[in-house]
Amino acid sequence: MASLPKTMKALRYEKPEVWGIVDVPLPTLRPGDVLIKVKACGVCGTDLHIHEGEFIAEFPLIPGHETIGEVVGFSDDVKGFKIGDRVAADNSELCGHCFYCRRGEELLCEDFKAHGVLGLDGGFAEYCSYPQGRLFKINNLSDVDATLIEPASCAMHGLEKIAPKPGSHALLIGAGPTGLMMAQFLYLTVLHRKHSGVSQLTIAAPGGPKMDLAKSLDAADKYVALDRKDATPQWEQIKKDNPYGFDIVVEASGSAKVLEDAINYVRRGGKLVCYGVYPSAARVSWPPSKIFGDEITIIGSFSETFMFPATVDYLDSGKVKTKGIVNKTFKLEQWGEALESIRNKSAIKAAIVFD
Repeated sequence: MASLPKTMKALRYEKPEVWGIVDVPLPTLRPGDVLIKVKACGVCGTDLHIHEGEFIAEFPLIPGHETIGEVVGFSDDVKGFKIGDRVAADNSELCGHCFYCRRGEELLCEDFKAHGVLGLDGGFAEYCSYPQGRLFKINNLSDVDATLIEPASCAMHGLEKIAPKPGSHALLIGAGPTGLMMAQFLYLTVLHRKHSGVSQLTIAAPGGPKMDLAKSLDAADKYVALDRKDATPQWEQIKKDNPYGFDIVVEASGSAKVLEDAINYVRRGGKLVCYGVYPSAARVSWPPSKIFGDEITIIGSFSETFMFPATVDYLDSGKVKTKGIVNKTFKLEQWGEALESIRNKSAIKAAIVFD
């Protein structure tokens, strides 16, 4: 690592909404750590929530949790990696010894850390370091498309929690990047129909580029374009076409108002999945008698653990399509523009790219 610089450019937040591009030392490697030169790092709605102070982030912080890079160095005890390997980084680090980790529920770790979010610096910097066990080699995906591995891993975790039964009918609300990943994983069970899965998938989302992309990815059986001003007629039609509702309703838009109404589309004995990122102050109101009487299961799906190997296989092999999802790229110095593209929804998905 003798040829590496001593400092690097990084995006650094001192507190919510207060950020700058600064020079900082390269990461110090712990035993088992690998140093990567960042090639691309995805920008998503979570980053906007972090910017606004609406997430679990700790400051000061170098954000960026969807990191792709090239191995440029590692600690002496690292095995299985060589200089030049292209890798995707799982941002989570778990303590391994708390109450939940001992129960095999690592995602609920009481000392949960996440690069670019909570307690550890992330990929909006020229270099970043990760434990060797959190890096996964990639071969075919471009650096930009590979930034979808992390959100797709979250979708894979959601799929595991949903555990769809054979013949299930599902409604996915929202066609953002992670929703499109979830749709494709659900839809794979339609195409393969081996052990379990959805036999019919409907996507309901506002008409526009995201819905057009969903169709181009062949992500569902049916598509319902919701009017942005008043979607009442479309929701009424969904009820008319599906009088018994859906076995699975996934709310992926992040709207608490939509989530609150989504329970009315869940079939008796069905599942409602809270999959969007909602403001901390958001609240919903559901009749307990409906949940009780209809035996509705409400599922929360947050982040992921140990989903990267399977997700890399699906995306790197092309079984899950990525083309067109990341439609805007920016340099680190254009962070303000990247953030605005997420806020104003001009980007389906954005990424920061490095030379």
